[in-house]
Amino acid sequence: MNERIIKLDNVDKIFGKRKVIENVSFEIFEGDICGFIGPNGAGKTTIIKMITGLITPTKGKVFIKSINVIKDREKALTKVGALVESPIFFNYMTGRKNLQNLARLNFEMNRKKQLEKVEEVLEIVGLKTKDEDRGADKVKTYSLGMKQRLGIAQALLNNPKIVILDEPANGLDPIGMKDLRELILKLKEKYGITFFISSHLLDELQKICNRYLIIKEGKIIWSGSSDILLKTSGKTLEETFIDLMA
Repeated sequence: MNERIIKLDNVDKIFGKRKVIENVSFEIFEGDICGFIGPNGAGKTTIIKMITGLITPTKGKVFIKSINVIKDREKALTKVGALVESPIFFNYMTGRKNLQNLARLNFEMNRKKQLEKVEEVLEIVGLKTKDEDRGADKVKTYSLGMKQRLGIAQALLNNPKIVILDEPANGLDPIGMKDLRELILKLKEKYGITFFISSHLLDELQKICNRYLIIKEGKIIWSGSSDILLKTSGKTLEETFIDLMA
């Protein structure tokens, strides 16, 4: 069986008097591309922020590769890459310089290794090819799709086992969505990276995900393989989701 990458165990989150997450438990395994689905306000971003240690659960535990995120966030996140909301870069700098600055945060690498890693991730996401080096261009000249690629490059700087993406295709045109989809599949197949992707674009998720996690009003109402979900319903992911939300 593939290694368990993420585990949530009976997690609650209360803001003031409102319980926004209630008794959430699930697991994500190595090699998964797991789509995280739910209506606005269902708790998706709250869960992502608890996984990445940005907020603390009111109750329950969060583990990444068996390391408790609450007790040892720094160690737990050493092999996690995340792109939460829109990536933020310095527009007056080149894509390469932005990544070089961010690479300095990886204290496990010396400067030479950091710079080599920047060149590697630029090539992986297609911002540097044998014919063109867009890493040398200032970020203010980038399209939204290129900025998303740069954001994923940033998420790859620490050689992650899992990459968490929160609405990565927002605002992309069809070509940009296709490019993003192909990049995610390449990273999974060639580099063995696991993905946890929150998105409202269900048609896009249906093309790449092998598992789904569906949340409604702070509770997980489905967790399992895409084959079982869609074969059971006999419908598209969008139609199945609408039925579950009724």
